[in-house]
Amino acid sequence: MRTLSASRSTLEPQLAAHAHEMFGILCDPAIYEFENEPPESESWLEARFLRLETRTSPDGSEAWLNWVVRLANGELAGYVQATVLNSNVSYVAYELASRFWRQGIGSDAVAAVMEELQAHYGVRSFVAVLKAANYRSLGLLGSLGFQRACAEQAVAFLAESDELVMVKPAATAENAATPVARYQPPQQDALVGRVALPPRSE
Repeated sequence: MRTLSASRSTLEPQLAAHAHEMFGILCDPAIYEFENEPPESESWLEARFLRLETRTSPDGSEAWLNWVVRLANGELAGYVQATVLNSNVSYVAYELASRFWRQGIGSDAVAAVMEELQAHYGVRSFVAVLKAANYRSLGLLGSLGFQRACAEQAVAFLAESDELVMVKPAATAENAATPVARYQPPQQDALVGRVALPPRSE
């Protein structure tokens, strides 16, 4: 994994050493408007981050890529997560503390990760699963060019009745969306949501 530069932040490969700073970010109650709950403790979060430093699933079929979002003033704002499948599809997720919403930080960071995934990990299609009520994330995904998946794709991604699946092909003319039959649910879970964009705005 590489450190990435976005226009509003720097994305550092996530390490267990980031758990102390990230615990405060992820305890923001506004994050959990639509689902889930904060990490149970800083030590729990550190152990999770340590496991994710392997950058791969136990069976080696997925790349587990996680970056923390570092602002110019040195403060952490959140994280971006990608689960890259061997079918050249990547699920994306992100999380920002609410004080950093509506500043373009989230959309800018997610776009930088998507560019990296396409250029260096062979990703041809991006997927996000979110709660249908999550209007902030729906707006962000739309701004990045995601569109609602067809009914067949929603079934393939095991979307629940209150969820939406959003998809986007990588930005090259020859890259078409990967056929539905090749999709699979990821093994890596997001802290908030099911490897989806959680409840936040850009």
